[in-house]
Amino acid sequence: MTSPLLQVEKLQVAFSTRHGVVEALHGIDISLEKGETLGIVGESGSGKSVTSLAVMRLLDRAGKITAGRVRFEGRDITHVGHSDLRQLRGSSLSMIFQNPRMALNPIRTVEQQIVDVLAAHGRLSRSSAREQALDLLRAVLIRDPEARLTAYPHELSGGMCQRVMIAMAIACEPALLIADEPTTGLDVTTQKTVMDLLAGIIAARGMAMILITHDLGLAARYTGQIAVMERGVIVERGGTPALFRAPRHPYTQRLIAATPEMPGYRI
Repeated sequence: MTSPLLQVEKLQVAFSTRHGVVEALHGIDISLEKGETLGIVGESGSGKSVTSLAVMRLLDRAGKITAGRVRFEGRDITHVGHSDLRQLRGSSLSMIFQNPRMALNPIRTVEQQIVDVLAAHGRLSRSSAREQALDLLRAVLIRDPEARLTAYPHELSGGMCQRVMIAMAIACEPALLIADEPTTGLDVTTQKTVMDLLAGIIAARGMAMILITHDLGLAARYTGQIAVMERGVIVERGGTPALFRAPRHPYTQRLIAATPEMPGYRI
């Protein structure tokens, strides 16, 4: 029997503060197969982003995994060393952060940042990486990619920056992509464009995806499984259509009741 692509078992995370230790996650269990799409939904502060950062081992110094483990492709990565993590991130595990302008380096061009990813994982020499960077910009449907390669993040729109982030995230064809609020700050039309693009890339490349969002409408359209988080706990999980048709937990019911009905998808 093969192992799931990602298996999070009884994960607990705590943060040290001036007022003591704050428990952020309380025994999170997640299982994700290759090619599967999972939405993690809940209000702000429910622990969605902390879960994704713990999986990526990107918690800041105040945060610590206090119990449980994260297994990726059958390997326990909960306590692997920094050099091993550098090889995993980008090549096998990748993440789209919720604020692309903050995540991109403001003093490096788009080309430099994409080439950095390719070179770090030994995919191409720097001289040949430029053409690959162009191909990635074309893949995320950026117009005039040659001109965009020389641009800095502040010269691009929010939607364009998000496409650059997606290009960097898929550069090394990771098995798992975590998208943390990938449409934050984008207008409704741009949100749909970005999400349709992301869904198409995931399907075409056979990647698994975790979509972190407080927007149940996005989760309903773009995921096959849903996990609902409240106060650091997953209170309900199930197939997306079934969960929206018959939510069992009172918190899930309240979330759905507060979500406007979406054209073409009743929730």
